[in-house]
Amino acid sequence: MPAFLAPAALLPDGWAADVLITADAAGWITAVRPGMAPGAAGGPVRRLRGAVVPGVPNLHSHAFQRAMAGATERRSPAGQDSFWSWREVMYRFAARLGPAEVEAVAAQLCVELLEGGFTGLAEFHYLHHAPDGTPYAEPAELLLRHLAAARRTGMGITLLPVLYRHGGIFGLAPAAGQRRFLNDLDPYLRIVATARAAVAGDPQAAVGIAPHSLRAVTPAMLAALAGEDGPLHIHVAEQPREVAECLAATGARPVEWLLANLPVGPRWCLVHATHMTAAETAALAATGAVAGLCPTTEASLGDGVFPLAEFLAAGGRFGIGTDSHVGTAARDELRLLETGQRLLRQSRAVAATEASPHPGRRLLEAALAGGARAMGRPVGAIAPGLRCDLVELDTEHPSLAGHSGDTLLDAWVFSGQHNPIRTVVAGGRAVVEAGRHLLGREIAEEFAAVMRRLLA
Repeated sequence: MPAFLAPAALLPDGWAADVLITADAAGWITAVRPGMAPGAAGGPVRRLRGAVVPGVPNLHSHAFQRAMAGATERRSPAGQDSFWSWREVMYRFAARLGPAEVEAVAAQLCVELLEGGFTGLAEFHYLHHAPDGTPYAEPAELLLRHLAAARRTGMGITLLPVLYRHGGIFGLAPAAGQRRFLNDLDPYLRIVATARAAVAGDPQAAVGIAPHSLRAVTPAMLAALAGEDGPLHIHVAEQPREVAECLAATGARPVEWLLANLPVGPRWCLVHATHMTAAETAALAATGAVAGLCPTTEASLGDGVFPLAEFLAAGGRFGIGTDSHVGTAARDELRLLETGQRLLRQSRAVAATEASPHPGRRLLEAALAGGARAMGRPVGAIAPGLRCDLVELDTEHPSLAGHSGDTLLDAWVFSGQHNPIRTVVAGGRAVVEAGRHLLGREIAEEFAAVMRRLLA
């Protein structure tokens, strides 16, 4: 049975010393015992040298977009670049991907995310069909390729098949570039059923529901999906134009409309939710839903800045994701989440409070709890009954040397550019050693071959 002895570990009630973490063969934590002398554990135990924190859930991903990172930065001839011009480039790029390419890109992404401290991934998957829009012989083909990539790399995964039917609020015709995404409700639910069958009995995987956005589904579709089991994720209020279109079509803003018309609650994850009024912010916090924040992507696309301070003050929950994967490290998302607020407000330690004065710890613990809820999996803490997902921080690394406890977390999040993660354990299995994924080299070679073909 896997067993790990850490000189320090962040447990649900705070830091503890000399912590023995044991798991069963299926990767479930069976015991967590602080104060264990190195020779007192009995049986084979792996001794870690650094401080251990829970593996971080990544609550929002479009894995195929990892292949686009860095390839969409050129100024357009019109010089009016935005999310909407980026989206047109994304449509053209997505048209070039087949099943083998999708799986290779997803595997590379999982490697990078694991090396960056993420041990679970919620894959918001809308690239369903062949380039001309024809379903594959197995309609869930591309979704299952993501499951295969996660299993190969050791990544925990929540599959979120996306329902995408229209091109605007509510029921506008889709654009040609969206034809790979499109399903009616019944074919979509068959993809969901296939996904559920594929993960049955797998403690490293789960399935949820994902209406893409108010732009892409009808109110009737949303009502039908609200009755399905599992976590429910939806894009909302990412861009001012989206807010304006929703106001014109419904008389309400996107978050306002959702809260008034659907049973938004703790199993919901509203991704981005960037453009909210103060009233919407407080109302969303009161539902217990999770705000899915993706700071590096939101910065890359020029989305705007989430009202973090107000949301936290109202008791709101959030988790972090990497979305388009211009960033793939957990600490980078947390860093930009806080530093973006500092730039906006011209103040420091925005996420901290008198009771929790270290922003690194407060951000991490919030992302762990909110991410676990959004994933619909028993993760996010080092405790019996949860998955054994561990991240060992190298306390000898120049970014962390001399730090301990909460100042160590501040140093991890806010200091340096090099990765101070030494070991990552996912589902009880070490998948990253000395900062590198065990299959990283061979997966990187496969990814490079795919990129050469795509960019030729």
